[in-house]
Amino acid sequence: MKRNIVIAAVTAAALIGGGTATALATTGDDQGSARQAATTQLSNDDVRDDQDDAGDRDDRDDAEKTVSADVTASEAIASALKHTSGTAVSAELDDEDDSAKVVWKVDVLSGDNTWHSVSVDPASGKVLGAHTDDEDDTAQVRAALKGSSVTAEEAAKAAAGKGVVTSVDLDEDGKDKSWEAETRTSAGAEKDWKVDLASGKVTADRSDAQDDDADDVDDQD
Repeated sequence: MKRNIVIAAVTAAALIGGGTATALATTGDDQGSARQAATTQLSNDDVRDDQDDAGDRDDRDDAEKTVSADVTASEAIASALKHTSGTAVSAELDDEDDSAKVVWKVDVLSGDNTWHSVSVDPASGKVLGAHTDDEDDTAQVRAALKGSSVTAEEAAKAAAGKGVVTSVDLDEDGKDKSWEAETRTSAGAEKDWKVDLASGKVTADRSDAQDDDADDVDDQD
């Protein structure tokens, strides 16, 4: 009778937890093994649920960090240029050295063709530091910006009408050169935009839309 009660209890616990358990009970030792099997299965399910919840929290935290930044992309660029004179080529809200601290990273090309990476605090706009970088596309960048009238700062301001700008970067490759901007909503949805180098007109990035369509097809397959 006791053996039947143990088996029923183990089975019910497994069904409630979404797991499975096998109970073979003929002696007192077997009853203990059955209880241990059920407990182990349920514990593993709890761990997986906790991991999924943690992943969801991380995504929400990233979105919250982005949209709660007091300093906008255009303001971060302006602050970086006050510290390091030159031409801003990109700005990105990113983790600093893979740490939990989020900063604006602004790439500036100086008049002597030296690249500088400037870190800006997203809360105060204060420059946290700067260092030189080695880049091999200086000539391409100069050529793309020749004759342009829209700066990175202006491109960031233009794209801000589409959402919170998390990055702006010069696309110097291909035929249609432009500024590329990424925006994010409070819910974490991301979208890419192109900003015309001459007019500052903002349009949806078609290549981004095509990539999304391709991903949808792959998911269906």
